Amino acid sequence: MSYFLLSRFLELLVILSFAHFSFSTQIQQTFDQCLSTIQVPDTFFTPNNPNFTTLLNSTAQNLRCLTPSYPKPQAIFTPLNEYDVQTAVICAKKLGIHLRFRSGGHDYEGISFTSAMDPPFVMIDMSKMRDVNVDLDDNSVWVEAGATVGELYYRVAEKSSTHGIAAGLCTSLGVGGHITGGAYGSMMRKYGLGVDNALDVKIVNADGKIMDRVSMGEDVFWAISGGGGGSYGVILSWKLKLVPVPAIVTVFNVQKTLEQGCTKILYKWQQVAPNFDDDLFVRVIINPMDISGTTKRTISTTYNALFLGGVDRLLDIMNSSFPELGLKKTDCSEMSWLESVMFIAGYPTTVPTTFLLTGKPAFLNYFKAKSDFVKHPIPETGLEGIWKRLLNEENPLMIWNPYGGMMGRISESSTPFPHRNGVLFKIQYVNIWSVPEKEAMKKHYKWIRKFYKYMGQYVSMDPREAYVNYRDLDLGMNDKNGDNTSFEKASSWGRRYYKDNFMRLVKAKTEFDPDNFFRHEQSIPVLPGKGF
Repeated sequence: MSYFLLSRFLELLVILSFAHFSFSTQIQQTFDQCLSTIQVPDTFFTPNNPNFTTLLNSTAQNLRCLTPSYPKPQAIFTPLNEYDVQTAVICAKKLGIHLRFRSGGHDYEGISFTSAMDPPFVMIDMSKMRDVNVDLDDNSVWVEAGATVGELYYRVAEKSSTHGIAAGLCTSLGVGGHITGGAYGSMMRKYGLGVDNALDVKIVNADGKIMDRVSMGEDVFWAISGGGGGSYGVILSWKLKLVPVPAIVTVFNVQKTLEQGCTKILYKWQQVAPNFDDDLFVRVIINPMDISGTTKRTISTTYNALFLGGVDRLLDIMNSSFPELGLKKTDCSEMSWLESVMFIAGYPTTVPTTFLLTGKPAFLNYFKAKSDFVKHPIPETGLEGIWKRLLNEENPLMIWNPYGGMMGRISESSTPFPHRNGVLFKIQYVNIWSVPEKEAMKKHYKWIRKFYKYMGQYVSMDPREAYVNYRDLDLGMNDKNGDNTSFEKASSWGRRYYKDNFMRLVKAKTEFDPDNFFRHEQSIPVLPGKGF
């Protein structure tokens, strides 16, 4: 390159950088000015604010999405009430500013606080809206979007030791986004998903109006209750049904390794777990582990369980239906339902239940995740192939969650979440690493994509189903420039997440948000002829 061309190239870079800086500053200033009617200090943060990065990182679950290569918001707004959210939406629409919304920061691809799309964006962080109002007489609870499920569980148990909520296993999940994707947990076989127990919702639509189930209509309520977050409006709060739980429940962890015959035991689990008593939930956590005192590794399978009852009835069920596990009374612990929440989430018994009020996650990692649904038992030869591949990676993890029970008695179309009757169990794949470097990310991405390809022969097909709350941008994404995406293109992930419910979601979106104001990498698209 000649000196002249090099000089012109550097000059252009400076101009583009200044233009980007000016555009970013314009977004920050105009949005801030529009929000000035709220007149509440310490609710608007730009990158120049010393608290900006701390706030951005505060609830981000996947550290991968905080690395320098990931775009950051032009500003963060932390509303204190419903009016603040209304104002933010009205300002953003008026000024043509793209918004992202974060309730708990658990989106696996970080799309609540970062973006793989071109338009710059402002993040609305709901963490200051976390009220929980339990009404035992009405057998329900209203919970704001920024509260975590751990806070929700604690407040319910505070009022009653015999009421609970059918929702997530991870206690730092933000309620707002969690429920919109389905919300499975350890009582799913007894009571179904969080969305199966959703009674009402409050949202802000694209015109800045607050709407509930009646005013939005049943089609939109249906779409929000399992159709994923960020497509129809801003979730303000959910009204959820309280479910009965015993004063005393039973939990256990039982580990089996290759040396203890874990392959045959897991093969049997696939056949019996979906048919267990509805009160029993036994998931399996699978990972490679070092063999103490050697340089060798083995496979660990940990059976992590909640039983809605006492230990004696649990032992009767396990001894008759799954004696291969060899469960003993000494493996089991009886406790309150709230204490079982802590146990299932992996907290040590020394951590008090009041920790749930902090809203903090138990673990933070760099990771990439995927999901699958299994409809036929994976043969022992297939399990051996899984072991071989897991042992060749540093820190992979699989979690197998059993279905059956209530999950098989709810129709595929009752909510957008379609993975119901006929599913034996769901697989969550997680590949974890501990450093931010790009090369590490590329290496671990490559492994999980290859492993996912291998698993294709053993899981659902046409479509190969996936869980929207384990978001995976490898399945496809909307047009990077932010323009409307065709139905055909969006179907690449839409049918995997929602199966035949995808078309109904698109129709509801087209009617409710025809300008496609609420959009992100995998938001529901609008039909042709609509929108901007």
